[in-house]
Amino acid sequence: MIRLASSSTTRAQLLSDAGITFMQESADFDEDSIIATSAKNFVYLATIGKYEANLKKFGYEDYPLLVADTVVTSQNKILRKAKCIDDARNILLTQSGNITSIITCMIYQSKNMKIIDISTTDYIFDTFDLDDVEIYLLNGDWQGKAGACMVEGFCKRYIKSVKGHESTAMGLNVEILKRFILNK
Repeated sequence: MIRLASSSTTRAQLLSDAGITFMQESADFDEDSIIATSAKNFVYLATIGKYEANLKKFGYEDYPLLVADTVVTSQNKILRKAKCIDDARNILLTQSGNITSIITCMIYQSKNMKIIDISTTDYIFDTFDLDDVEIYLLNGDWQGKAGACMVEGFCKRYIKSVKGHESTAMGLNVEILKRFILNK
């Protein structure tokens, strides 16, 4: 059993699908305080901040601790979680017809090991249909998603090519995590 220090339902589903037992609870961390010049630097600093907040609250002695953060980048812009529907529209249109990189950083800490991983999955998206964008925006699934992006949902039909793991794009590189914690 591990402690998933994240409120993400997608990360919880990824762990369940991978056969990793977990409990889900987390301490808050303010990502808006982060100043970073690159997407990788941002996601690393956000994950370190979450790790330190959750380590202080829970430790890792009772249950191994898992924290993660994800950021999206396209056209040399860091595309964070949209704050409103207009922000989400602009973020999606930045990705439309372009290369989009989804970067996830995770830290796993147990009594026996510490894993820090930064993984990237690159997508080339076809141009998004504007009517599809509006329907997606109205249904609200973009809320709480890095880059307003759902590669397992809205964006899936627009993927022209992909390099990397879908789980990374969904918020947690379970392929790497499983290698360490399921093969003890």
